Amino acid sequence: MNTLIGKTALVTGASRGIGRATAFALAQAGAQIIVHYGRSASEAEAVVAEITAAGSRARCIQADLAEPDGPHRLARHVRAIVGDRLDILVSNAGIAKVATLEETDVEDFDALFAVNVRAPYFLAQQLLPIMCKGSSVTLLSSFAAHAAIGGLSAYCATKGAVDTLVRHLAADLGPRGIRVNAVAPGVVQTGMSSFTRTDEGRDVTLGLQAIKRLAEPEDIAAAITFLASDQARWTTGATLHVDGGSKR
Repeated sequence: MNTLIGKTALVTGASRGIGRATAFALAQAGAQIIVHYGRSASEAEAVVAEITAAGSRARCIQADLAEPDGPHRLARHVRAIVGDRLDILVSNAGIAKVATLEETDVEDFDALFAVNVRAPYFLAQQLLPIMCKGSSVTLLSSFAAHAAIGGLSAYCATKGAVDTLVRHLAADLGPRGIRVNAVAPGVVQTGMSSFTRTDEGRDVTLGLQAIKRLAEPEDIAAAITFLASDQARWTTGATLHVDGGSKR
């Protein structure tokens, strides 16, 4: 359904995984897409080419969101492209680090919070001047925000912070008519969850879920597209769990 015709969307971390699937889903719904990437230029260009070949418009922009000024630089590039209006922000870019408490060092901890929490916060801040009534922001949380998962304590803490951030941003931006929500996936078959490719990893994952199949990035992209649409016009400050009924 072409529910997003005439709208422009920025998707961070859109060269692969959930971000890539989201870029395609939003484009199929009619939006023009800005594909952000950190390092995978060729993959981002391939996403743009595929979206363009399907009849939609897309551009790609590079920015390192781990850098303190990364969100600010990305916002400047976006504003140079779209002018004075951005309708949809999907802050998908994120990193994970598997490490025990003893193995986690300050650099890893800071990097996780820089990309997963600081970047979406300041990206929303910097893009606020070009967002208007009816615009939407979607952040990426995780079922891990409410689950104790071995070796992921620092990562899980970043996703708990995202859930808190969503509620505060929704309260701050609601008077402007801007909605802010999060999507919390379970285990999805992406590069960040390569363990699902083993029989043991697959069995563990399916054991967590009520629905007994592995999630695809497109499953999450569909929920993000819904939140970006007018069908979710009365939804804000929410974290939508899209995890196949994973145990939390």
